[in-house]
Amino acid sequence: MPKLYSILLLILGLLTTNTGAQDIDDLLAEATSENTEEVIETFKSTRIVTGHSIERMLAGQLDFRISHRFGTLNSGAYELWGLDQANIHLGLDYGITNWLMLGIGRGTYEKTYDGLLKFSILRQSKGKKNIPVSFSLLTTAAYNSLKWEEAGTLPQWDRFSYTTQILVARKFNEQISIEINPTYIHRNLVETELDPNDVFSIGGGGRYKLTRRLSVNAEYYYVFPPKNDFRSLKTYNPLSIGLDIETGGHVFQLHVSNSLAMIEKGYIAETTGNWLDGDIHFGFNISRVFALK
Repeated sequence: MPKLYSILLLILGLLTTNTGAQDIDDLLAEATSENTEEVIETFKSTRIVTGHSIERMLAGQLDFRISHRFGTLNSGAYELWGLDQANIHLGLDYGITNWLMLGIGRGTYEKTYDGLLKFSILRQSKGKKNIPVSFSLLTTAAYNSLKWEEAGTLPQWDRFSYTTQILVARKFNEQISIEINPTYIHRNLVETELDPNDVFSIGGGGRYKLTRRLSVNAEYYYVFPPKNDFRSLKTYNPLSIGLDIETGGHVFQLHVSNSLAMIEKGYIAETTGNWLDGDIHFGFNISRVFALK
């Protein structure tokens, strides 16, 4: 009824001809004010660089992802500045509904099999329903399948690690999007009893769109050190900077990072490269989306 009332007002305004162009625009805006416009493409891909973005696959869409990370640039000419070494991760992400995405993967890092669920809880929108940010929940599990070299056998459950992550993002305009990711990681198996099983961090990422198909992306995770920091492994906070190229059917992501792993447990909790020492890995992701419905 309010919409019909507004349209009648618009017609009356036209008949009286005393209404100027600006007044007509105002009436049209009022007539359509009941609509809610969802903000789309906060990020172009489901990953900012290595970490997850707020985006998910829509119902019936399958994303096949190939991700590479090479050796460090400071490894020199003999290793062709890291290109002779490669870590790979293959993944499939599928949209079960418009708000639930399922993913599976297999990576070189610790010969890991991994799976994920991403729930899209709120989407940024404007109009009748004004929601300032998008909000999603990500949960993952990873299984280390490396051969056990120690004496005895390792219980299978000890090989699992889990990640829970909150994704909060806002697209400020056509060029700039920002995301914040509080993260909790639990590792059933750690190197020594001095290393923490639980790791907390807060990450941040962003996108600056240069052209319709080109954007600069970056992400950083601050890892909170444990109270008694006696870790056997010296780790650094992961920092990655990349370039997204969207070609229609594919998204190419080129980047540099001090992290080698491509699962949350690895790149957030176990990054051993230091940017200041030149421990920088070149890498890329290729994303190809198929519509199965």
